[in-house]
Amino acid sequence: MDFELSPLQRERYAGISAAVAERFAEHETCTDPELVRLAWKDAASIGLTGLCLPEEHGGAGLGALDTALGLEAFGRSCSDMGLVFGVAAHLLSCAVPVWEFGTDEARELLAGMAAGDVVAGNAMTEDEAGSDVGRIRTTATRSGEEYVLEGEKSFVSNAPIADVFVTYAVTDPSAGFLGISAFAVPRELDGIVVGPPLPKMGLNGCLAARVRFEDCVVPARYRLGAEGSGGAVFQHSMAWERGCLFAGYLGLMERQLAECVGRTTDRRQFGRKIAGFQAVSHRIARMRQRLESARLLLYRACWQLDQGRTDVSAIAMAKTAVSEAAIANSLDAMQLFGAAGYLADAGIEEQLRDCLPTTIFSGTTEIQLELIAREAGL
Repeated sequence: MDFELSPLQRERYAGISAAVAERFAEHETCTDPELVRLAWKDAASIGLTGLCLPEEHGGAGLGALDTALGLEAFGRSCSDMGLVFGVAAHLLSCAVPVWEFGTDEARELLAGMAAGDVVAGNAMTEDEAGSDVGRIRTTATRSGEEYVLEGEKSFVSNAPIADVFVTYAVTDPSAGFLGISAFAVPRELDGIVVGPPLPKMGLNGCLAARVRFEDCVVPARYRLGAEGSGGAVFQHSMAWERGCLFAGYLGLMERQLAECVGRTTDRRQFGRKIAGFQAVSHRIARMRQRLESARLLLYRACWQLDQGRTDVSAIAMAKTAVSEAAIANSLDAMQLFGAAGYLADAGIEEQLRDCLPTTIFSGTTEIQLELIAREAGL
């Protein structure tokens, strides 16, 4: 059992971290679509939009663990977690299923996705279908070599700037979960209506919107996997997303911890550094413990993916540990910074807002606990 990263992995992590720090030194979180697209190009120039995609499609050909390390370095050096989240969702929720399940024609999208020229949005969630994906109401009716999509998705990350949507629709209403199919839908097709950006509490650098399909005719070549296999496609992409996307939050917590150490060693009260007070030092020790515990669980889950073992409970435990640690550490950071942390300039309140949705997206904590309990035999 070797817990050391290889020299190549450490070198790659350091290289990505340094490149992100340099490229995003002056970057501030923004919601202007044009500026967000420019930020995407900067991320793409470092290779972040194609980490796990095959080299023949312009990607780096990395496995799950190395992809997670790349996203961790991204989150460590970029304060715009919305951008980190958006890039990771594009790569893991959209590019991975196109690569793994797409036809040759659909895979022609991958070069643009790896280069950041084609931005993808994951169109799964509906008003009545969140954790209960079996309640999807969007339909895809077969007509020869085409499907006609009808329905509305309620929360699509990257939608305002997306060039393609990976979406899921019912092709056989009588088959339940086995009647759902997956599609990669280019935005250029007629019948796609993208709503205005949704105001959110955090992750503002990742624009999100509702997307409606109105008599949208999609060629069958853009179906991902066999008809009726959309559930399996979605679960595969979720294994990658839950396993790798949350590595970005490991990076955030690493950066946040360093900021808290700096703050508590610089600030003096009652004639000494506040780091010298046990109430302060123990809070930081707890932050470190949560971070390292979550990191080990996430690395293990990604390593298992690389071994061809999709361990549902390992992925669920990693996702839950990282998300809960991110929120708890952000609350501790707010307390350690005091009034200064409540002000926007310090960046602590933004970190807290960006961490709060982690227990909701990619499957709520409650769903993850159900998966863990089921794997335990309950």
